[in-house]
Amino acid sequence: MAARPLADVAVGDVVGPVTVPVTRETLVAYAGASGDQNPIHQDEDVARSVGLPDVIAHGMWTMGAAGSVVSAWAGDPGRVVEFGTRFTKPVVVPTSGASIDVEGAVRTVDAETGRVTLDVTVTADGQKVLGRCVAVVRLD
Repeated sequence: MAARPLADVAVGDVVGPVTVPVTRETLVAYAGASGDQNPIHQDEDVARSVGLPDVIAHGMWTMGAAGSVVSAWAGDPGRVVEFGTRFTKPVVVPTSGASIDVEGAVRTVDAETGRVTLDVTVTADGQKVLGRCVAVVRLD
């Protein structure tokens, strides 16, 4: 995939919105790949026993899914040089599945360094699930 040219990017440009689905199967696969086998991500009885409404997605899955939207926008995952966030709310994943909505806006464009800073918003069911989510992407 071709990288997005810096000349085609301006402050205020919008990324997305992109909806990323998540199912219980997604969580089982992520648990296997990450080694995070905490049962709150797979067993609704355990999740409810600790006060959660249902199974929740791994925070790092949520962050990674948001990062994949930024990578797709940049045209190359290697162009994402910084990505940080705070986890504000869990993504609840009932048996029917769920989704996150990812969108962003270009905050700064630095022609000297070829870097673009994006403010990224990630929500599930209309609630912000990642806060202070910022990506820095090298485009040139």
